Amino acid sequence: MPVVATAAVGVAALLDRLFAEPPARIHPVTLVGRVVAPLDRSWPAPALVGAFVAVGVPLVAGGVVFGLVRLVRLPAFAALLAGLVLFSTTSLRMLTDEARRVVSLSATDLPAARTALRSLAGRDARSLSAAEIRSAAVESLAENLADGLVAPLAAFAVVAPVSVAGGAAAAAWVKAVNTLDSMLGYPDKPHGAASARLDDLVMWFPARLTALLIALVAGDPGVLARARGQASRPPSPNSGWPMATLAAALDVRLTKPGVYALDFGPLPTTDDAHRAERVVTRAGLLAFALAGVMAWF
Repeated sequence: MPVVATAAVGVAALLDRLFAEPPARIHPVTLVGRVVAPLDRSWPAPALVGAFVAVGVPLVAGGVVFGLVRLVRLPAFAALLAGLVLFSTTSLRMLTDEARRVVSLSATDLPAARTALRSLAGRDARSLSAAEIRSAAVESLAENLADGLVAPLAAFAVVAPVSVAGGAAAAAWVKAVNTLDSMLGYPDKPHGAASARLDDLVMWFPARLTALLIALVAGDPGVLARARGQASRPPSPNSGWPMATLAAALDVRLTKPGVYALDFGPLPTTDDAHRAERVVTRAGLLAFALAGVMAWF
């Protein structure tokens, strides 16, 4: 069991490096989106419907994955299938590739950079300066490292030593929770309140673990103490931790105009933003390594 679990993490890391993302038509975010889209409308009892969706959709996603992996008897195939599931629920290369593209465009083609930012952040970029575009890219690197990599990896690593199928299901469950929050967890959608609250709960530990990983690869664990004083500035109870830690490690200011500012220096230059990509890449690789070790034991 430990060998299979660790091999699955290795498969996921290798596939991420080689392919970045699964094809869109079979990507779990796309599949969950197809299920949830018809439910994203006004309901007579939005709180009740929202709670049903928040609980039911991730359970179904996890249950399907558990059943599929559990059916595989040969350890090598089980490791491959679990690795495919883990690959589909995590993202590192795509995140850093997109951030690098946005940052490079910010220095050469500001309108194109504003358009490209949509792949990373949901904010209105029409009036953002080049430095504010880079700030948004760096913020997204930190936040999505937690949401899109550390959280599913941690779920897998905790459960997989007992059951590889359970670990794969746990990763799928976390990914579904996060996807529901990204689709429904907005103030103007009362049927998404339960999804938002569940995501806040699920992400509490991964966000803080991500902050620790960033501090470690940056070579300065002391940035956690500096980040702590500003981590509560963003509205999210969790995203401020990795964002503030990355900002402190880079000595830059990250801001969403009119909402919050994490102030550790000037807005990021192009060099600062590229340095953020390297820090996040190393933190992500460390997350894969730690997940493989935890899965073994």
